[in-house]
Order: sequence, then structure tokens, then C-alpha cells
Amino acid sequence: MTQSRAVAVEGTCDQRFELVRQEFERNFTERGEVGASVCVTVEGRTVLDLWGGTADAASGRPWERDTLTHVWSNTKGATAICLHVLIDRGEIELDAPVSRYWPEFAAEGKRDVTVRQLASHQAGLAAVRTPLAAGAMYDWELMTGALAAETPFWEPGTRNGYHALTFGYLIGELVRRVSGRSLGTFFREEVAGPLGIDFWIGLPEPEEGRVAPVIPPAPDPATFGPFERLAFGDPASLPGLIFMNSGGYMLPGECDSRAAHAAEMGAVGGMTNGRGLAGLYAPLANGGGSLVGEAGVARMGGVASATGVDATLLVPTRFALGFVKAVDNRALPLVNGSIIWSEPAFGHTGMGGSMGFCDPEPRLSFGYAMTAMGSGVGINERGQSLVDAVYRSLGYGGTESGRWA
Repeated sequence: MTQSRAVAVEGTCDQRFELVRQEFERNFTERGEVGASVCVTVEGRTVLDLWGGTADAASGRPWERDTLTHVWSNTKGATAICLHVLIDRGEIELDAPVSRYWPEFAAEGKRDVTVRQLASHQAGLAAVRTPLAAGAMYDWELMTGALAAETPFWEPGTRNGYHALTFGYLIGELVRRVSGRSLGTFFREEVAGPLGIDFWIGLPEPEEGRVAPVIPPAPDPATFGPFERLAFGDPASLPGLIFMNSGGYMLPGECDSRAAHAAEMGAVGGMTNGRGLAGLYAPLANGGGSLVGEAGVARMGGVASATGVDATLLVPTRFALGFVKAVDNRALPLVNGSIIWSEPAFGHTGMGGSMGFCDPEPRLSFGYAMTAMGSGVGINERGQSLVDAVYRSLGYGGTESGRWA
């Protein structure tokens, strides 16, 4: 357990959620937190909004109320919401072939791949085999063209496999083809803007001064799960292609480049903070709000794919339509391989431990963003301690079954 100096935690906290504040402070003093924010809403009201620590270790700049950071795969949740807005409007059908909206996608045996399969990580397009040049992930036309021409890695619909870097181009191109707007523009105009949240897919340059750079974890083979072992051991494997064939995006430091921040990458490029994540999910915790109807929330939160061991991550996963569901891998020899929420909850996590989700049962939304990344493919102890404290504050019981109940 890492011991750190105490930091000044700022913000507001309803007395009922004092336990969450205590765990947030412990993250800094006992669990190696550097800079972070956490936010909780219940029934649409913000009951906790805290931040603290250092935004930039090099300069000593503190984490402020409006500090932003890279939230990695939490961006998938934002992208999925864009898809569901169009589904709710009747402009996209879940069981229609993707090629109805994107004709070029039909190549290489993909004519019958459905929107549902794309959204639930069952399409078999978790990587690109064609070598990608430096900066390729910042070129939307290049990436969507490569995916349209790609052959699935498995028969679509037969299993799920996390589309770590490709999900955003696949779903984002559907959004673009149907709406006529880029993913980042649609998200800003139809989701972030109306909700009044500080969340960007494609960060404008004037906002750069608010960004807290990512602190990657030191590679430690002792913490590697099967995904990391195969990714670093076999570049030609599916995990290897995700890491090694990313046009340099997965190299240390590249995610903090101006080019990366500006690009509209719907799987991994989002920039926000805990308040932005909680604000994104608050309408879904309360019947859908201005985004979707109650039937839409039910559609978004149900389990859509859970076909055993994930073809990409090589551990069990459970997905809703564009979101992750709770999964208990604590019995496996993994470091940070689980996501322990309640069963109705859905949302997303980001590499390193950030997360945003909603739980329609207590009308809860939650967001956590930080700079110091942890290892593993689930939630690390810093984020899970906050989630656990929230559920305890709401009067929930234990997690013996792998879910808060």
C-alpha cells in the first residue's frame, strides 16, 4: 500500500455521503492517488462533488474544479449514448444490417452484421490487420475505410470480444452517416451541450490549459493478466494488434499530444472529469431525461452479450448495448479484473481505473476521473473503494454474489 502526503480535498459533500469523502481522501494518503475528481448524483441532485491533488506533477499545478483529463474508454459510453439517441428517434434500427446505413461496410462477409452486434462487441472487428502509419487513428476516413475493408476475427454474433480502439469508429461512422455530423459534433450538439456538461470528443485548443496529463503505470509483469501477456508476447495476436498496431497511439505519452486531444476518437479520446461523467449518466438514472425515453433506458441497460471468455481481453466480460455491466472475476488470478456495481447499473470504465455509470434503481449516477493510472482490465482499488462507499451510503448490502444488492 502506497503512503502519500495528505492533500486538500475541495468541493461539496452531503452528510449522507461522508463515507465517500473519507475514501476519496484515503485514496491520496494510502493508495497513491495524485490528482482526481469524483461526483455523485441521486435523483438528479448532486450530492457529492469533490476534487483534489495535483493536475500536473511537472509544474505542481493543482487540480481545480474545472480540470479535465483523458478518460479513455469512458468515451465509449458517450458514443453509445449518441447511437441510442438516434435509435430512440427511429433513425437507426438495432437489428438492421450496418450496411443499410454504411454500404461499404458489407465487404469481406460483413453484409449481415447488425447494429446490435456492433454495439455489443460481437462484430469481430476488434483490431485492424493492415499496418497503420503513425497518426493513423487521428484520420477518420482512413480508420473507417480500413474497418469497412476488414475481415472479422470471428464469426459475428458468436462471441463477444472487446473492441478497445475500433468501437468509436464503428459506432461513430453510423452516427455520421445517419445524422450528417461528425461524432464529436453530434455529441456536443445533442448530448453534452443540452446537458450542460464539460465533456469533449475532440478537445478545442483553447481548453488545453485545463488538461491534467496522464500518469501511466510502470509496466509490471507481475500484474499482467492474459491480455497483457499475449499483447506484449505476440504482436500478431489480437491483443498484440490492438497495442502494437495503433499508429503509435498506445505509446507512452502520445495520448497527451495535442493531435490526440483534437481527434474525434469515440472509443478512447474523451476529455472530462468526474462531474462530466456523472452528468452524462444522470438523465439515464432518472428515466432518460432529454436523451431517450424510459424504454430506451431499459434497452441500454440490459445484458446484450456475455458469451464466456472475451475474445480480446481473455477473461469473462458482460456488455450491454455500448456499455459494460458488472462482472465478478475475483476468483481468477487477476489484478483489478472486476467491476462490482449493482445488477441494474450500466456505464463504462476507462483504462487505468476511471469510470462513469448510472444505476436506475436508486436513481444514482457516478463519475470518477484521475491522472495516475492503475493496472488491469477492471476497476482498481481507488475507484472500487468509492463505488463501495456510495452503495453503503445508500444502504445496500454486501457483494458476496459479485454485485451490490
